[in-house]
Amino acid sequence: MIAIDQTITPAGLLPAIDRLFKASGQKLARMEKEWDVSKGSPVFTVGGTYTARGWTEWTQGFFYGSYILQFDATEEARFLESGRNGTALHMATHVSHVGVHDHGFNNISTYGNLHRLMREGRIPLDGWEKQFYELALKVSGAVQAARWTDLGSDQGYIYSFNGPHSLFADTIRSLRSLAVAHQLGHLLMGERDRKISLLTRLIRHAETTARYNVYFGEGRDAFDVRGRVAHESIFNLNDGSYRCPSTQQGYSPFSTWTRGLAWVLCGYAEELEFLSAIAGSEFVEFGGKEAVLDRFLHTALAVADFYCEYTPTDGVPYWDTGAPGLAHLGDYLERAAEPLNDYEPVDSSAAVIAAQGLLRLGGYLRQTGRRKEGERYFNAGLTIARTLFNEPYLSMSADHHGLILHSIYHRPNGWDYVPPGRKIPCGEATMWGDYHARELALMILRMAKGRPYLTFFGKV
Repeated sequence: MIAIDQTITPAGLLPAIDRLFKASGQKLARMEKEWDVSKGSPVFTVGGTYTARGWTEWTQGFFYGSYILQFDATEEARFLESGRNGTALHMATHVSHVGVHDHGFNNISTYGNLHRLMREGRIPLDGWEKQFYELALKVSGAVQAARWTDLGSDQGYIYSFNGPHSLFADTIRSLRSLAVAHQLGHLLMGERDRKISLLTRLIRHAETTARYNVYFGEGRDAFDVRGRVAHESIFNLNDGSYRCPSTQQGYSPFSTWTRGLAWVLCGYAEELEFLSAIAGSEFVEFGGKEAVLDRFLHTALAVADFYCEYTPTDGVPYWDTGAPGLAHLGDYLERAAEPLNDYEPVDSSAAVIAAQGLLRLGGYLRQTGRRKEGERYFNAGLTIARTLFNEPYLSMSADHHGLILHSIYHRPNGWDYVPPGRKIPCGEATMWGDYHARELALMILRMAKGRPYLTFFGKV
């Protein structure tokens, strides 16, 4: 269980954040010189060097988006130019990509961040450039929403790259693409010019995910623990019926892959913020705004509590709550995570994603009259950030491409690098882990310095 520091503050993390962005800038400058774009997208490090891994190019937006976040934090123009140029040259295919569920990852991290900076007045307002970003964001949201399986009875989901029968938990964070496109006034146009609301698909997807991928301790099956998350849900498309939980990157459908848990925690928390900013008149078909927010909050609280309870004291989880080697680690939840153990890897990328979700959930609760409860989650997020922004997780080595160490990609497939002399993967970084560490650090930096609160949507 996380040992939450109730005295921690955003300002108290500023020295660590300064170190993080100093190291980040050095690593990004090195990557710009050394990365061969013809290889595809950098995904994870092997022996300290970023490598590609053919599956889908779902990390390219995190790569160029990292340069944009670095500029946001440091105001060093060279990073803005790298992020802007990389977006213009390499991200167009992601806007119209019909084969993935990753639009929120790739396009909000690039076009979305650039659009946000222009709206905030951080970069000069250029009408045509702003329209370029907005066109990309509109198309991305509509294309993502078109990848739809309709289950009937007001249920449906954006299906994963496994096919129309498959609902992934991580897609919840891709809903940002639908949210921004809707905010920009866009629609998905269907057959015979049928107008399809992107907000409707966002809410339906989230509610379907909560119904099938998230557990609430209500006796659904023998492993129904409140807040547990199944990576994947499988449906029979002949009649739209739910068949079973599954997983692609976790140990078992009946345990919890902790990065999937973190995606759900962060996704519902940030969508709570987005939906709160929308006029109540847009929620009539869903039973009203308050009812929708209550359902989203119900889910966010369940997964947040599960994360806090089933994570070691420093806030960094092992890669799966049911990983078999955990049996050799004794009371591992009663002490700090041990990334150099001989049995099961930790996943720092799950921690950086979850920390942001906890901060946002805590902030939402504080703003809606539940301050004491909100402080607990908010401080949990800061406690995790403090762990990650220091050794052994923060990499200060100029010889290592990665920023946040001890991150895991695909343990079941055996893709993660095991260093010589070790028995499990450790000491490596992932592009999504590094990106989300920068995003988390930027979020806390802004709070500590009284700057505008960081959201993916802001004001249009």
